[in-house]
Amino acid sequence: MIDDARERYKKKAAEAAVEYVQNGDVVGVGTGSTTAYFIRALGAIRSRVDGAVASSEISRRMLEEHRVPVLELTAVGELPIYVDGTDEADRRRRLIKGGGGALTREKIIAAASRRFVCIADRSKLVEMLGAFPLPIEVVPMARSLVSRALAAIGAIPELRKDFITDNGNQILDVRNLDMIDPVALEEQLNQITGVVTVGLFAKRPADLLLLANGNGVETLTAAGS
Repeated sequence: MIDDARERYKKKAAEAAVEYVQNGDVVGVGTGSTTAYFIRALGAIRSRVDGAVASSEISRRMLEEHRVPVLELTAVGELPIYVDGTDEADRRRRLIKGGGGALTREKIIAAASRRFVCIADRSKLVEMLGAFPLPIEVVPMARSLVSRALAAIGAIPELRKDFITDNGNQILDVRNLDMIDPVALEEQLNQITGVVTVGLFAKRPADLLLLANGNGVETLTAAGS
């Protein structure tokens, strides 16, 4: 029953995000179970949009199945809107992402978008980030080097087994990180040689966080809910 409710809440948040899509938009689209509901909703209004930029091959295939034209970011430039889910979020709209392994392309699209709308069921909202292990994409030959650098600051990295990103890299899922200052931590981890991307979206948080539960959809913005 709990899982069924969460699926309903994911769908509700995804459908609420469609309201922020304008006629003629090219929409950045993330990856994950909540984003899958958004792709279905976007397919229902595909005649209103000029297309979408996908953050993963999985999302690309789903968009094509729903007959939404898929474009390359290099051919589009700045995007008006990016919609994606999250693994954790705090009230300042800072996120941990990458459970689906698409964090690098997700971060690129977020950086290229004027507005980032994050969608989730309300269970993803936390007081402090860090219960969910932080995904870090690494170049394969640097995995041991990065793991040693993480262990030196007290973190516990674990290789995500049998998984290769769309970029041909590996992912370390990292526990025991100090998340008191997520922006500073994101900057610190990005400086480790061999790190491609970290799944902290703190320097560029979501602009809007849509959280659904049985009472409706709560919207968090820079000005508060």
